This record gives sequence, structure tokens and C-alpha cells, in this order.
Amino acid sequence: MSSTPEDAQAAAAPGWTAADLPDLGGRTFVVTGGTSGLGFQTCRELARHGGHVVLTARDAAKGAAAVAEITAEVPGAEVETRVLDLADLDSVADFAESLDRVDVLVNNAGVMMPPHQLTAQGFELQFGVNHLGPFVLTSMLLDALGRGTDARVVTVTSYLHRRGRIYFHDLDGTGNYDRAKFYAQSKLANVVFALELHRRLRAAGAGIASVLAHPGYAATNLQSNGPTGVAKLALKVTNRFLAQDAAMGALPQLYAAAHPDVESGQMIGPDGRREQKGHPKVVYPLEAARDRELAQRLWEVSEELTKVEFGLPGR
Repeated sequence: MSSTPEDAQAAAAPGWTAADLPDLGGRTFVVTGGTSGLGFQTCRELARHGGHVVLTARDAAKGAAAVAEITAEVPGAEVETRVLDLADLDSVADFAESLDRVDVLVNNAGVMMPPHQLTAQGFELQFGVNHLGPFVLTSMLLDALGRGTDARVVTVTSYLHRRGRIYFHDLDGTGNYDRAKFYAQSKLANVVFALELHRRLRAAGAGIASVLAHPGYAATNLQSNGPTGVAKLALKVTNRFLAQDAAMGALPQLYAAAHPDVESGQMIGPDGRREQKGHPKVVYPLEAARDRELAQRLWEVSEELTKVEFGLPGR
């Protein structure tokens, strides 16, 4: 598992669906944000194919309801729920300490275009939940992943990372907050982080892959829970007429999490026009996301803000 986006094959398995998942018995998958949308679909399909799934939720009752829905549909499913709030790094630490062995971590949870808010530690909410929370969670689960088999970290980003830039001068958004720009920033940070994690894991000789996935345009409650006003109305209309459903949107991250041919450093997205809809294939991120100086700076800033060090060598 050592390829980069530059040398990755241009296509995956044509027409691949969740029905093509292999037997996942004996493997443990942690999926953040598993109560609805892409996360719920991912948990359901991994459990359907025999995986032991740890479904995380900010609200314990919603987590229990999601587990009940999955087990009703998939009798005998090995799925459990644990509380995890990526907006609070203390919650991240408590969650990580509860796990001894993980085969695959799917960093799926996120927020999209909310009004300006801060996390428990004072970070802008989108940057905190979408990037810093997964950054810390991944670092704290490296030992558990090191005990896994065919271990992978799947970081879920968005096609909108292509519109992003990192506002190092105003990461908390107090200077000039634009919810769409800060969402794109967080999604670009996902890509920069995952590619840098790939490089550092490879340099360390670790048997853990770092893989990216994006769903294209999928209709989920992410677009309704964060945006307000005109933006919320516009997304409601486009969700209805332009988006694919969450089950299709989850395919790239399912492929990234479980397909035996996936390689570290790859990005999986839909095979349709402009990567908006379709079945999984290997796609390519924004060229600027591969900038190693940007990656180094983001990594250092993330460690400084969170006071967490990965312990992996730089370049």
C-alpha cells in the first residue's frame, strides 16, 4: 500500500456497489458520525458484511436508535455505539482510550456551513470538527490501528476542497467569517492531512494506509443541519433534483475502507460527470493539496493548536 495520487490507476471496479463488499468478519471498523447520512449507510453495509462496527454519536440516544435500526434490518449484526463529540477534544481522548484494536477508522463525521461557532477548545467549528477533531482522533488511535490487519484511515472530504484555501491568519474566523469558505477550508485540510499522513506513515514503515474518499453530491441532513436562510433553501432544492442518495454517496468511503485493491495515498470518488454521482473510482485531488510546504505548515499548526503530537517522522 504505497501508491500516490500521481501513480494511482485511473479507475477502480466499474459498477462497484456495497453488494460487492468482501466478507469482513473479524475486522473492527470505527465510523464517526454514524447516526445518519453517509455514516449510517457505511455502518449498515459494513455490519451487513460481517464487520464489527463501532458507530459513534454525539448523542447516546441517537446512537442507540441507529444501532437498533441496523440490527432490525441485519439480524446478528455486530454493531455498537459509543459517544464521541469531535467538537470537544476531551471527548475525543476519552473515546480513543476505550479502544484497543482497530482495523479501519473512517473519519466521516462533519459539519457544513453553520453560523460562526467555536468548539469547546475555542476553534472555529468547521475547522475544529472537520479537521482538528479527526487529526487528534487519528493520532490517538495509531497504536490501536497498528494492532489491526490491513489497517486503514479513511478521511472523508468533499469535491468542494477544490475551492478551499487555508486561512492561517484567521483560523478561528473572527476576522472575516464566510461559512462556505470555511467549509471549503476544512475539506481542503482533510485532503492535505490525509496525503501528509500517507507520506509520514510510509516514511515510518508503518503498516497503516491513509486513504481519501469523497461522496460527490449526496443528499444528506448535513446540508440541512448547518446552513441557514437562503443557503439552506437552495441546498434543499438542489438535494431534491441534483443529488444522489446517501446509499450511493457512501460507496466511495465503503470502497476505501474495505476493497482489497485500495492503496495508501489514493482518493476514491464517484465516476460520473464532475465526480458528482456514480460508482467508486480513483480520482485526483486539487493539485495545491499536494503542496508539501502547505502540508508541513498545517501539520505543525494542528499539533500546536491541539497540543497533540503524532510521533511520526516528517520529511
